[in-house]
Amino acid sequence: MTSQLPEDVNGNPIPTLRLKDDGAHQINVTATSAKNIAAFDAQTDVIGLYSTQDVFIKIGDSSIAATTSDHFLPANNYFDLTLGPNDSAQNSYLAALSTAGNGILYISEKM
Repeated sequence: MTSQLPEDVNGNPIPTLRLKDDGAHQINVTATSAKNIAAFDAQTDVIGLYSTQDVFIKIGDSSIAATTSDHFLPANNYFDLTLGPNDSAQNSYLAALSTAGNGILYISEKM
């Protein structure tokens, strides 16, 4: 099977995507769920996440809200997340909820 990914000197695919121009987002995370203001581009495959505070996260449509039952993302760790199709549509929003204190969740769209 061929790959469209760049290859290393041994011909192995390198899993990399480029950062999307104008694809940087920030969410001010607090004890109240918040989400990105602008929807992710329909062509965005993956988002990179980095939070200054421990957070719970959830992806979905414009009505999404994060709760303490959602996925945990520890502070000061970089994490890539696919937006992948959710039933018949790609997820366009990410909601975040702080575990304690306030912080910033940085999001980078990748294509």
